[in-house]
Amino acid sequence: MTIAALYQIYLQYPVVTTDSRNCPDDSIFFALKGDNFNGNSFAKKALTEGCAYAVVDEAEYADPDNNHIILVDDCLKTLQQLANYHRKKLGTKVIGITGTNGKTTTKELIAAVLSEVHNVLYTQGNLNNHIGVPITLLKLRGHHDLAVIEMGANHPGEIKTLVDIAEPDYGIITNVGKAHLEGFGSFEGVIKTKGELYDFLRQKENSIVFIQNENPFLMDIAEGLNLINYGTTENLYVNGKVTSCSPYLAFDWKAGKDGNIHHIQTKLIGEYNFDNALAAVAIGRFFGVEPAKIDHALTNYTPQNNRSQLKETEDNKLIIDAYNANPTSMMAALKNFKKMEAKHKIVILGDMKELGDTSIEEHQKIVDFIDTCEFEKVILVGDQFEQTTHSYDCFTNISDVVKVIKDDKPKGCYILIKGSNSMKMGQIVEDL
Repeated sequence: MTIAALYQIYLQYPVVTTDSRNCPDDSIFFALKGDNFNGNSFAKKALTEGCAYAVVDEAEYADPDNNHIILVDDCLKTLQQLANYHRKKLGTKVIGITGTNGKTTTKELIAAVLSEVHNVLYTQGNLNNHIGVPITLLKLRGHHDLAVIEMGANHPGEIKTLVDIAEPDYGIITNVGKAHLEGFGSFEGVIKTKGELYDFLRQKENSIVFIQNENPFLMDIAEGLNLINYGTTENLYVNGKVTSCSPYLAFDWKAGKDGNIHHIQTKLIGEYNFDNALAAVAIGRFFGVEPAKIDHALTNYTPQNNRSQLKETEDNKLIIDAYNANPTSMMAALKNFKKMEAKHKIVILGDMKELGDTSIEEHQKIVDFIDTCEFEKVILVGDQFEQTTHSYDCFTNISDVVKVIKDDKPKGCYILIKGSNSMKMGQIVEDL
């Protein structure tokens, strides 16, 4: 079946699922494969659960007597092609966003600002990969003015795959840092892969890139692009400065040299979120959101899912940044925490994953920086931290820390909790 023919079916049944446990009535099931599952084997179940059609790519699961099972060469590629076809049919303007750190928060901030005046589709959660991007695009409807599509990667070429599906008109790379080095091979590999967004936009007529003006890595690879610059330098499209960060980020911004100064008090923890917020200001201004509405959106945005959250318990104030971690984001969080005005500060850090051969070296750099901070207590978690040279308490997993905390619970402290998602650092929150 051609993509054009499948698209006609999709127009009648415009809901897509890849999970046989979640089969909305009159949806289309795509039988994707993973290391430990084969969606083809669930195709008939999906039909009985409510799906109108099932798309499979293994002949043994097709039924010549059932025209509601569609056989294709590759289900994943078909899903991606269908999403791209739909995106081009609607012609909705798409903003593509990637980066090492902050892309999800930045996406949420951009969506919050744009939604003040526009009908916006944006990536939910972290559906930012080769499956999540097409699923998001297939939720586009004619009433949407804009789409904000987040794109993640941990191997070379993955951003190219995603931009070829989404075909963004606008783009932003939040930053580049040391993450997924095991997959990228080097920091240069990170830059090259994130830069695949720029490579696509460089070839697209009338495309625009929003760029942090003081980021040398991004500016170096931005040649030949139409740039809208934001940062701390005067005369930029949007410029600003941090005014406070104890503990919540507050900043001033203005448009150009002579614009009015706007003061924003956010609910975000960390000076490192300044660039994320300023990007949302620049994009909001470009798409016609009035300054007062930009301010309103950023003032009222509340972070979720263990991303730069401040949680006050009966005994302590917790800074929870435990969704993910890499050397760049870990160092930024520690520097911010060091600068915060608080008497009793505790740090609980989990391993940073996917760093390959540089892992112990990068963990040692974190430990060495902690040595300069004079935190009241430091707890490290994971086998990578265990292999570094330090004098701090170190545990194999977070469950061991929970046991210790229950016996000797801190009180009246600011506590930074950070680590890669797989370290499950969030488990300790309820015990603090």
